[in-house]
Amino acid sequence: MKRLASVFCLLVLAQGASALPTNSLSNQFFGLDAEMVTIPDSLTPDYDFIGIVALSNCSGSIVRYEDSSDSELALILTNGHCLEGGFLKPDQVVKNKKSSRSFTVLDKAAKALGRVTASEILYGTMTKTDMALYQLTKTYAEIEKEFNVTPLTLAAERAKSETPIEILSGYWKRGYSCNHAGTVHKIKEASWIWEDSIRYSQPGCEIIGGTSGSPVVAGGTRTVIGVNNTTNENGQECTMNNPCEVDPEGKITFKKGLGYGQQIDLIYGCIGDDHKIDLSLETCALPKPL
Repeated sequence: MKRLASVFCLLVLAQGASALPTNSLSNQFFGLDAEMVTIPDSLTPDYDFIGIVALSNCSGSIVRYEDSSDSELALILTNGHCLEGGFLKPDQVVKNKKSSRSFTVLDKAAKALGRVTASEILYGTMTKTDMALYQLTKTYAEIEKEFNVTPLTLAAERAKSETPIEILSGYWKRGYSCNHAGTVHKIKEASWIWEDSIRYSQPGCEIIGGTSGSPVVAGGTRTVIGVNNTTNENGQECTMNNPCEVDPEGKITFKKGLGYGQQIDLIYGCIGDDHKIDLSLETCALPKPL
């Protein structure tokens, strides 16, 4: 998960993960030399960052459901491994947990406009998918009025292979372009397993630490089809920061540099009439608290 969490989370849990900023003190924990990490040139002029936000340790986006109204409290999408409480254990779920986390809102050119604040974590998991949704204290209408920023839309259906995609990182204020290169049966990284992951084509989406939680957007649209979460950094098999692919027969393959995003459409089967997340619905396939 590309060095995903903060130093605090790493020390508390004594484990690593994938998309954490490469310029943080976590480099000392991993024994990395920050000067040896190659950060790609800024690609900001080629991308529209409206709706993208920066977290303290990850990236994210302001999102809405396909039928959300402007009067609803806004949502932020990021990874489950980016939560302020640290990495979630396999099968662990966070739901309706109070939060006061803040996020930096960006303009079209990725310049900071100000900050918005969460009221709670509506849902978070690192099982089956790697996703978290925060609810903010402001509505979509209030955010648009204050920042002239509108949300991206969460796709209710999965994108097809070969769909052009963009990955927009609020932390680095950089974008990546490539294609959806197929859906992977299962991804295994250390003790975590994700299903139906989106594989990125190469070259183009060689993601780096800090890009965790970035929306995977269908090219030429404002529709989010996934959430960026990991890449195989060192060419190792199924270890931390080195996810491997597992096919239905259990065959394992891996390749250094391959990056992946996780599905977000599952959330639609868990939304009640009031747009609250209801894990008891028969249509809900998201992991539930044990």
